[in-house]
Amino acid sequence: MSSIPLELWVFVAMVGGFVLATFAAKLPVSVSLAASAVLGALVAGNGFPVRHFVEGTMGYLDTLLIIATAMIFMRMIQASGLLDTIAHHLVVAFRNRPATLLVLMMLFAMSAGMITGSSTAAVLTTGAIAAPVFMAVGISRERTGAIIAMAGILGMIAPPVNIPVMIIGGGVDMPYIGFGLPLLALTVPLAIVIVLALGFRSARHATIDIAALPPSHHRKHGWRLYLPLVLLVLLIGAERAFPRFFPSLGMPLVFAICALITPFTGRRFRPINVSADAVKAALPVMGILAGVGMFLQVMALTGARGFIVSLLTGLPTGWLYVSIAVSMPLFGAVSAYGSASILGVPFVLSLLGTSEIIVASSLSLIAAMGDLMPPTALAGLFAAKVVGQPNYIRVLKQCLAPAALTIAVGIGYIATASFWDRLLGTQNTVALAGGGVGFIAAVAVVVLGLDQWARRGRNASEVTS
Repeated sequence: MSSIPLELWVFVAMVGGFVLATFAAKLPVSVSLAASAVLGALVAGNGFPVRHFVEGTMGYLDTLLIIATAMIFMRMIQASGLLDTIAHHLVVAFRNRPATLLVLMMLFAMSAGMITGSSTAAVLTTGAIAAPVFMAVGISRERTGAIIAMAGILGMIAPPVNIPVMIIGGGVDMPYIGFGLPLLALTVPLAIVIVLALGFRSARHATIDIAALPPSHHRKHGWRLYLPLVLLVLLIGAERAFPRFFPSLGMPLVFAICALITPFTGRRFRPINVSADAVKAALPVMGILAGVGMFLQVMALTGARGFIVSLLTGLPTGWLYVSIAVSMPLFGAVSAYGSASILGVPFVLSLLGTSEIIVASSLSLIAAMGDLMPPTALAGLFAAKVVGQPNYIRVLKQCLAPAALTIAVGIGYIATASFWDRLLGTQNTVALAGGGVGFIAAVAVVVLGLDQWARRGRNASEVTS
């Protein structure tokens, strides 16, 4: 007993207390994280260090502001009719090109997660709008649920807002800078492969009833309807393209500015009511982040984080990859954010010497698979509700292959981190541009080829009939 280091006892007490509080006592994840932080401080003999609790809770203040303002913006453009309009026009324009339509609707379903950093928000907003379109082209409820669940998860990981990476970065003092291209390279190809694998076979012979689509508000409000989204792109792009001339506003202020103009661009709604509902929906995620901050602060205070890092550093590379692939999704069943903080930070520290940006991006993707792990399985559960499937396990079964592929890609991304660092580094502008053009061209060739195949098959069936 005496030979066991105190730091190990502290870590076991914190993780064990967290699991017991979440599953046995049925406490919210945020409260469980805070309680386990208090337990860890007591076990380590630090008493009740209020200063560290407050510092930990405020450690993710910027991220909390991003979540709140992004959620308000998303709910407002949904209330204005912008999301329905975009979905309607995408389907009308590409209803005879099933592969192109599937890819564009997948990216549309991901968009809410890209802005809010929450898979649940993506599933319940853009995912709920895209789901009837997927089912209208002949995709089953279970596969549609799997598509929007994966869209929510991949959207949560895609830029510009990736909360698990922010959590990991906060734990290792790494700013959220330079993640855009690595995260795009990690998520967009996966999204294209997954939606075509799950949906193209069913969609290639389908015809779409335009009357069943979400309504368009373009005729009534014109191009004014799109101003919030255009302004968002301009503000984010100008800050990155012209850093010397354009001030750094910060993501919370950018979302707030775009949200302020939204009530004047589309359908009438009560901004105060929409904002209150948005903040209410964001509070559980914000509470989790506050608890994560406390948990990490106490782990650093007691030395438990350093002890776990030293253990992981001693593992052979193969076993380290296996532990990442298994432990992060399993722990993510409680919370993908908790997995990113409790396991993601030590794993990044154990892989120092490789590109921290590539490693953190991959770990965030693997941790996000926890949103498909029972018993919580938030992405799968809400996706099943959106498509009207009472047994969410049927949706999760369709997610097994995409989840396994995603974890494999994440591990491969880590194993080849030096290659991706050289390719995506800012010093390789020519190589980066060439790679981007080559990727877009390859996707276009594949998608257009699938569209032509579907068109020939449809024409052949019409001739036969």
